[in-house]
Amino acid sequence: MKEDTYFDRPMKAVPPFAFNQGVADCFDDMVSRSVPYYGEIHRILVDLLPYRIRPEDRIYDLGCSTGTVIRLLSDHLKGQSVSFVGLDQSSPMVSKARKKCASCEHPITWVCEDILDHLFLESGLVVMNYTLQFIDKSHRASLMEKIYRSLRVGGTFFLCEKIESKDEEIERFQSQLYRDFKRRNGYSELEIAQKREALENVLVPLPPESQLNLLKSAGFDHVDMIFRWFNFACFIGIKARGT
Repeated sequence: MKEDTYFDRPMKAVPPFAFNQGVADCFDDMVSRSVPYYGEIHRILVDLLPYRIRPEDRIYDLGCSTGTVIRLLSDHLKGQSVSFVGLDQSSPMVSKARKKCASCEHPITWVCEDILDHLFLESGLVVMNYTLQFIDKSHRASLMEKIYRSLRVGGTFFLCEKIESKDEEIERFQSQLYRDFKRRNGYSELEIAQKREALENVLVPLPPESQLNLLKSAGFDHVDMIFRWFNFACFIGIKARGT
């Protein structure tokens, strides 16, 4: 795993954040040092599998990046008749994912495409970790509806996102705590500042209440926030009825 030094040198003009080759090369280190409880979130997802997956289920990973989630789930579902779809619009990420998952025993379809353009097939589980936050807010509701319609009855949507608080003081405090977290993980003040500037207006978080309302409005019968660390959270939506 290549160390993330993407923002460690001063930039005259910080470009908007993009999932290019440079980011793909160090992404695994970047995300593990930038997302609180990254490993524990994967543990939660694995723990859900015995209760939410059925034989012949298709599993989607939307914004699959370097294929970490698909590799993890495939390893934990050995011997079971499931298949995967890894979707990401970054070709460098998909290339990394193919290599990481080359030895997985399950069928995997890799799709390099904008999520908004994808025609979803029926699935039992859709995972979307830290991806919705990069999609224009005006398209999020329709995407949630597409995901809901594509799930089989009993299907599950697992969503993790950076979130914001409606309370300005709490939002300021949470942001400071997050900067402290990144300092503990070895990022310099320059790296933190430049990445924050790069993500401005590219990563657009929502309050948790808005995330839950998106899921409810899409049609999910059972929704809740199942994990939170300050300004990061995971949500679940379960489809209990046919459409």
